[in-house]
Amino acid sequence: MKNIKTIPSADGYHMPAEYACHKGCILIWPQRPGSWKKNPEAAEKAFCAVMQAIAESEAVYLACGKAALPRAKAFADEYNRQFQREISEKKHFPVVVFEAETDDAWARDIGPTFVVKDDTVRGISWTFNAWGGEEDGLYAPWQKDDVFAAAFAKREGYVCYDASPFVLEGGSIHSDGEGTVMVTESCLLSRGRNPQLSKAEIEEKLQQFLEAEKVLWLPRGIYNDETNEHVDNVCAFIRPGEVVLAWTDREDDPQYPLSLACLRYLESQTDARGRRIKVHKLPIPDVPVCVTKEDLEGYAFEDGEDTREEGERLAASYVNFYFSNGAVVMPAFGGENIKSDQRAAEIMEKLCPERKVITVDARDILTGGGNIHCITQQIPFGKAEQGE
Repeated sequence: MKNIKTIPSADGYHMPAEYACHKGCILIWPQRPGSWKKNPEAAEKAFCAVMQAIAESEAVYLACGKAALPRAKAFADEYNRQFQREISEKKHFPVVVFEAETDDAWARDIGPTFVVKDDTVRGISWTFNAWGGEEDGLYAPWQKDDVFAAAFAKREGYVCYDASPFVLEGGSIHSDGEGTVMVTESCLLSRGRNPQLSKAEIEEKLQQFLEAEKVLWLPRGIYNDETNEHVDNVCAFIRPGEVVLAWTDREDDPQYPLSLACLRYLESQTDARGRRIKVHKLPIPDVPVCVTKEDLEGYAFEDGEDTREEGERLAASYVNFYFSNGAVVMPAFGGENIKSDQRAAEIMEKLCPERKVITVDARDILTGGGNIHCITQQIPFGKAEQGE
């Protein structure tokens, strides 16, 4: 299938909500030593737990570089064998492995953003520059990541819109599927993305590519989020007109003023359909999750790669969850935050009674720089177009 330079909204396509029905989910096997450590077994275990939770209700498309391909295939083969009967009865879904070289494993940010029209699905390939390029990018080079979206679309037969040179990551946008898109000013207006464009011009791009009738510009995200504070770590739609917002009641916590600014903004807004935004608070872990000496000893950073420090606070948030067809797959951090984990799961159970809440020990994803939503990218239900 070809890449095209037309405008999705002009062609009648829009970005659906994540809680709409999926065909499947894209993940990438963790390999980069500066994210997943010299021995990536702990990260692999966490990724596999996420994939098993997702595959209960939708297919998993797992990309992997050649060096780790045997490990990825071994996991997939064992999973597919174990659930062979359930997969044949569509009570579970398969894990499909394919070879693809990437610079890291952030499928949300480097995978296609999918848009839909009736029952037809197309992809969008944005320009990816490692969250800031030469200004404040987190690693270099990033060219393998930059071409992944178009390559995946071609592999699966999707027409793909070429949005270059506009820089955007999947984690920086959130849609309600009805014309409202959420972003953060701290990310989309950062100097490393599209400094040549004004806020109004960036909003116009979102309207053109996502059919965003209204853009909600949250002022900030999660404290110390190295993506310039992606929206997917601080706020998410759970249904039209309703969001969960990362929150803390502790006024001495550096997250407090950031979340408070978001709350005040959201409570003053309506969505594209004129509904007042209903905000549900989803507290962050009670105890900050920080880089330990053991963590630090495990990393192997390359030249030009952002490094970490012992005691550095990580951007831990329960909002960084994934809506699968049947579940909310959400992070847990364990240790001193067991009660926080339980509280977050109970809140989501009440807010999403139609879905099973599955918690995954995700600290070893967080130490890589993101969490469950960051390593996943949903493929909406629908068909790829036939033809070229």
